[in-house]
Amino acid sequence: MKALLLENISGLAASAFAAGGLEVETISSALDEAELKKKMHDVTVLGVRSKTRVSEAVLDAAPNLLAIGAFCIGTDKVNLAAASERGVAVFNDPHSNSRSVAELAIGEIILLMRRIFAASTDLHQGKWKKSATGSHEVRGLTLGIVGYGKIGSQLSDLAEALGMRVIFSDVADVLARGNARRVSFQELLQTADVVTLHVDGRAPNRDFFGKEEFALMKKGACFLNLSRGFVVDHNSLADALKSGQIQGAAVDVFPQEPDNGEPFTSPLQGLPNVMLTPHIGGSTEEAQQNIGSFVSSRLIEYLRSGTTMLSVNFPHCQLEVTPESHRLMHLHRNVPGMLLHINEILAKRGINIERQVLDTRGQIGYALYDINRGFDAELVDELQAIPHTIRVRVPEAIAVPEASVGV
Repeated sequence: MKALLLENISGLAASAFAAGGLEVETISSALDEAELKKKMHDVTVLGVRSKTRVSEAVLDAAPNLLAIGAFCIGTDKVNLAAASERGVAVFNDPHSNSRSVAELAIGEIILLMRRIFAASTDLHQGKWKKSATGSHEVRGLTLGIVGYGKIGSQLSDLAEALGMRVIFSDVADVLARGNARRVSFQELLQTADVVTLHVDGRAPNRDFFGKEEFALMKKGACFLNLSRGFVVDHNSLADALKSGQIQGAAVDVFPQEPDNGEPFTSPLQGLPNVMLTPHIGGSTEEAQQNIGSFVSSRLIEYLRSGTTMLSVNFPHCQLEVTPESHRLMHLHRNVPGMLLHINEILAKRGINIERQVLDTRGQIGYALYDINRGFDAELVDELQAIPHTIRVRVPEAIAVPEASVGV
């Protein structure tokens, strides 16, 4: 088996796959569709970050692909529906870089309110302008967090520790941390001295924040976006900054993001008290090491036992592995009678089902079986021939030692 890891994924992942017996190829950059298709013919596990697009055409070029690891939070660059239809499990890490993003946000809030970036730029240009005008402590200010998930809630704790009042808005029913208070989106915009976005990449969030939202904000407030580039209209943000409606901004994500070394343009360039960073919110060594370890462990566990817990496209199934049993994995379309067909084939061969678990997710069903006898190619072929079957897999064909697995 082979693992292909792109975009400078942490070496911890490569080491984990190598220890499990996989051949590992690492490439520091992203690949375009044509380049990736050429690489995929013998790949079992593909690791990507936020630049590589895994299209239906790429999946069609990968007959041996079992799993994809998105070594980041977002999976919007992976065609999840096409992956499911081809029996390819997709895993990500929604946790490990949240602290890094929250720390960057709190640092940028302090820098914006003190106008540090503008002062530093003046000094680099040989201008000495010492002044307290427009410079504020964050203590006592109100921070408005839009999106109170893993990052937003951590930022809430950090902000309160600095003496900020925290209000938040979220479409989900989430628990407030500390003294944070839930308010309506409109009240948040009208009240907060700093508004920061931490929403996800779902389609409804596209063009979420624009001219109307900036107009509702408290005059002279600051604005941060460390979520997704396409959720904010950058032309409207530039207009709000130029008019003085917004006095400062920090932006880490952009609607179009070039590869390293390529030219970058934005309507926000050259504006005072505006900090632009190249999508580095989660780019700390600690975060990348944690992500590398977490996602590789999920992928190895899937190869070894079929466990799909935390998969973003498969139903979630888990059975503890016992040495005396034989594991069978059956992915199929979610139609009536699938378990009956599987059980009839096993019963006809006198095979006893010791344990089984089934779950469904949309149009996909997934079953894990532990049976009392080993497999042969004829049995696997017969199970694969059941109508509406997508993929049958047995872990005995996976040369990954249990010792390499960690959670």
